[in-house]
Amino acid sequence: MLSHLVLGSSNSLYLGDMLFYAIVFIILMWLIKIVAWGPVTKMMKERADRIANDIDSAEKSRQDAAKLAEQREAALKNSHAEASTIVSDAKDNGNKQREQIVSGAQQEVQTLKQNAQKSIEQERKDALKGAQDDVASLSIEIASKIIQKELNAQDQKQLIDSYIEGLGKQNESR
Repeated sequence: MLSHLVLGSSNSLYLGDMLFYAIVFIILMWLIKIVAWGPVTKMMKERADRIANDIDSAEKSRQDAAKLAEQREAALKNSHAEASTIVSDAKDNGNKQREQIVSGAQQEVQTLKQNAQKSIEQERKDALKGAQDDVASLSIEIASKIIQKELNAQDQKQLIDSYIEGLGKQNESR
């Protein structure tokens, strides 16, 4: 083609061929820019956008997971605190009920003890009253019998025996 233009004699590279290759290369690059460079750059831009979106989405997902983990941790702490409060309240209520039961039992024991003491005191008073009555009647009987007759040792023994028999009969009749 343009083979008659020679750059140098020893190179045997023709200036015309070189100029032809350079022009063809420039035209080819221009055609590649028009035909392929636009779609390739568009594809690369879309891919870069998709990767950026994926990174943003992953970061958002990580932040959401971190928030959810914090919420779960807070809920777990709250449930532990609530469980501790419930257990503490149950212990307090149990202690209060125990104290009320013990206090009630102590009051009941005290009341029974007081009633028993009153009953014992009343029975003691009744026994003393009965003994006083018995002694008084015995004294009256002995005095009346002594007045009726002078006693010797034998008569005194008979008088005491008859009186003891009389007491036995009185106690049996009660």
